[in-house]
Amino acid sequence: MNLPALRDVQVGIIGMGEMGKMYARQLAKAGHVDRINVCDRPERYETLAKEMQGQGLSVMKDGHHVARTSDFIIYSVEAEFINSVVAQYGPSSKIGAIVAGQTSVKAPERAAFEAHLPQDVSIVSVHSLHGPSVPSEGQALIIIQHRGTEAHRQLVEDIMAPLKSRHVHLSYEDHDLVTANTQAVTHAAFLSMGTAWNNMGRFPWQTGRYIGGIEVAKINIALRIYGQKWHVYAGLAILNPAAQHQIRQYAKSASDLFKLMIEERVPELRERIFRARDYIFPPDNAAARPLFLSDTVFDQFAIGSKTSGYTPPLNSHLSLLAMVDCWQQLKIQPFKHLELAATPVFRLWFGVVEYLFRDEARLEQAIQAGAKAKTHASDDCEFVVAARGWSQCVDFQSFSWYQHRFEETSNFFAGMIEESNLQGANMLKEILSQRP
Repeated sequence: MNLPALRDVQVGIIGMGEMGKMYARQLAKAGHVDRINVCDRPERYETLAKEMQGQGLSVMKDGHHVARTSDFIIYSVEAEFINSVVAQYGPSSKIGAIVAGQTSVKAPERAAFEAHLPQDVSIVSVHSLHGPSVPSEGQALIIIQHRGTEAHRQLVEDIMAPLKSRHVHLSYEDHDLVTANTQAVTHAAFLSMGTAWNNMGRFPWQTGRYIGGIEVAKINIALRIYGQKWHVYAGLAILNPAAQHQIRQYAKSASDLFKLMIEERVPELRERIFRARDYIFPPDNAAARPLFLSDTVFDQFAIGSKTSGYTPPLNSHLSLLAMVDCWQQLKIQPFKHLELAATPVFRLWFGVVEYLFRDEARLEQAIQAGAKAKTHASDDCEFVVAARGWSQCVDFQSFSWYQHRFEETSNFFAGMIEESNLQGANMLKEILSQRP
């Protein structure tokens, strides 16, 4: 069957959440295809039609109307609900259409597509590795050519070209492996920080122990995550088998390192941390990669302020030590994911890790702070408990418990999230612009 010319293509988007709206608006603004058909839940038809009025979109009553008229159909729904939505609307797909899912976890999406789509439909899926508030230009856009020809893939890339994203070609399996590391485990680290601070009952910048330097990145990104919708992070973690495995190891790494700290087993602690460092940052390759973070950059975006003459105590940085130990234990090479399909938050997270691990004196200070000074021992204890809690929540696949844990901490930080979101966005823009 001949594919339509780009100018004759009708694009359909089923699900008009924030990402669906971002796709619809950018594609409609480009004007390079014939029409953009969109829908949300049937009960939202009138509201959506009024909201999208004058934006060049054809708002339809439900997914049946979108599926039967569109040449390229994107399911932009939560991974938790992808099976039921595709089961309902998939059989209405236009003959010869190309179908994609803009879900963050692809295992459920693949199963839903293979179970409910007609055999005459091609599957070339997508996933933008950024949120709706981050400009799509230059960000990674995953393209998964699962069932279709090169011509089908090329048409999808041409349709998505106005986003000006960097196209990365992966399989369904590789997608979930990469996103487990670049998204789910990264989020688990920041979620654990937030939960630990909540359980301590004080904002981190009020304790005097989290002022300046890389503490700024920890705080701003943690609050940025807690300012978003809980279900996005829940789906990434709970529905991705690779993520479950990695989050479990991250919690174990945090626990193992903390035990070595409180028992003051410094030689074992140092040997384990430096073994992990040498696996991720081989000494013979370190000089070839310049660092791009500095305390001066971080201090521009601090929440709270330093008291004159006050120097915060050295931090054990257990969350960072556990991340590198986790990668080493699972034999993950994050450089590959960084270059392939990293999110903005993962790029910053990796930069913070690199900042610590590629300075031997700074790394030794963290070891001494954890095992000898113990200035953050109570904080680290709360962090380990929090990391274990998040891991168990994911293992039990409990969306309700995930929501409860997330919203409890989100409410704790509620008064600071708006400011932090602005600070976090500016920090990401400034820091990522400096990456070589």
